[in-house]
Amino acid sequence: MEFVIDHLVKNYGQKKVLKGIDFVFEEGKIYGLLGRNGSGKTTFFNCVNGDIDVDSGSFCIRDNGKEMPLLPEDIGYLVSTPTVPEFMTGREFLKFFIDIHEEVKPEKTIDEYFDYMMIPEDDRDRLLKDYSHGTKNKMQMLLNIIASPRLMLLDEPLTTLDVIIAEEMKKVIRSQKQGRITIFSTHLLDVAVDLCDQIVLLNNGKLEAIDKENLGSADFKEKIIEALREQDDDQ
Repeated sequence: MEFVIDHLVKNYGQKKVLKGIDFVFEEGKIYGLLGRNGSGKTTFFNCVNGDIDVDSGSFCIRDNGKEMPLLPEDIGYLVSTPTVPEFMTGREFLKFFIDIHEEVKPEKTIDEYFDYMMIPEDDRDRLLKDYSHGTKNKMQMLLNIIASPRLMLLDEPLTTLDVIIAEEMKKVIRSQKQGRITIFSTHLLDVAVDLCDQIVLLNNGKLEAIDKENLGSADFKEKIIEALREQDDDQ
């Protein structure tokens, strides 16, 4: 399975953000979408997710040579600032999500999902408004795991988490990569190198694949930093 992007363009007035992106993402890999703040990472995700219209271009799922449209149920989207119904408990929220999505076929019990996400037992029946930011983030990730989408978009989900929860989330993300395409956006080079199988640089509105094996070289890291500085100069 592949996620195929064909000449994707998005402008805001005179500002050209995505300048004809052509790229193929493959199943079973975590792609690190690396770019500076303001480079267009969230715009790219919003275009793919259908939250904003594209100016031109297209994308599809290609499986065994057959191209199919990307449907809403194919996409899981995790943002850095989670939004949850704070009047519900964690358990109520998961049960509600499963009940209203008849197409979802859970593979675990609710408590097994809590265990998998390392959410403590004494948090499970507390109101979501009392959850920490990191635990809310885990709940958001858990919904995407239960829905089991083909394409997972992770928009800087680790940026505001403490060290322990960030490492727990990395473990979960790695465990979920088989059978799906995962795109993880970040502006932190070290996070991309640690977590991702493939680095993709969003620079000057285009995507460029980077050979991860070379990222251990200080010279190569400097090359990436220089490329990102050039982006700043062009804006």
